[in-house]
Amino acid sequence: MKAISLFSSAGIGELRVHEDKVSVIVANELVKQRAECYSFFYPETRMICGDITDDEIKNEVIKIANESKAELLIATPPCQGLSTLGKNKGQQQYEKDRRNFLILEALDVIDACDFNYVLIENVPKFIEMLFPYEDSYYTLEQILRSKYSEIYNIEIKVLNAKDYGIAQSRPRAIIKMWKKELHWAWPQAEKEITLKEAIGHLPSLEPGEDSGIKWHFAKPQNPRAVLAMRHTEPGKSAIANEVYYPKKEDGTRIKGFHNTFKRMVWDQPCPARTTYCGSISSHNNVHPGYLQADGTYSDPRVLTLLETFIVSSIPEDIDFPEGSTDTFIRTIIGEAIPPHLMERIIELIGVE
Repeated sequence: MKAISLFSSAGIGELRVHEDKVSVIVANELVKQRAECYSFFYPETRMICGDITDDEIKNEVIKIANESKAELLIATPPCQGLSTLGKNKGQQQYEKDRRNFLILEALDVIDACDFNYVLIENVPKFIEMLFPYEDSYYTLEQILRSKYSEIYNIEIKVLNAKDYGIAQSRPRAIIKMWKKELHWAWPQAEKEITLKEAIGHLPSLEPGEDSGIKWHFAKPQNPRAVLAMRHTEPGKSAIANEVYYPKKEDGTRIKGFHNTFKRMVWDQPCPARTTYCGSISSHNNVHPGYLQADGTYSDPRVLTLLETFIVSSIPEDIDFPEGSTDTFIRTIIGEAIPPHLMERIIELIGVE
């Protein structure tokens, strides 16, 4: 099936659908490094790097989509929207700038093309946000039903990756539209995969160690944070420790939330991998570790890239463009839908 991809980022979410499920003819991404990474993964796709609010770029995407008779639109826009309607000068300026409501650009593309299927994906709060449309403010569902309910079936659900064969709790809002005479089923839930089942076979690592396995090397960590995490058991935050708590250079206690400096647990799926999953001080990022003979715990570190790939359903032997940093890789993973979830949704196109 021929498709186009908008707000494509580096294409992480599409990693499992390009080979045998869809052929993405054209993709659009604003940020050059992400666009270059997308082209590295998918050299056969025409990548148009630029601002979709630019009519010239948007019209080029539309032209290619129509010439290729693309049947599927994949759109994963940033989640800007209005969570409140409290009027102030700053908000009024925000509302006037269409770039703050990029999903509306995707609607222009839908209007100009003849897609059989449309997939819009984002964080769950996206479907609660309000967007300026015509004379008022509406949720995206209200806008879509107003514009397309005569042409498309429209269904919206929040799916959690942990329910679909992925060892990570990661809710995503999924909006599907498909023409009335066609079919598109929802995936069936599967048994959860625990962190132990997913990555428990990999060698234990101390900060700075390299196992020799591709992508399985541990980032160095601040020694004060390492000491605090050695005295923190799975499921607990070092913030609550009475003695071995995270400290600043001067020895004063670092303040934080209950899920910062926190270890994961082995018998549950991994917590959601965010763009800050490389930081030991951010939310739910520390390896569960193993109890040692002296009562401390091993692996006072964040997940390695390999472990992050596994819990995100990213192929373990993946390569990235030369010069891709640890931060860049973790950021684009944290922004993306897990690729196996995207695969499970797209593979059911045409199924009742």
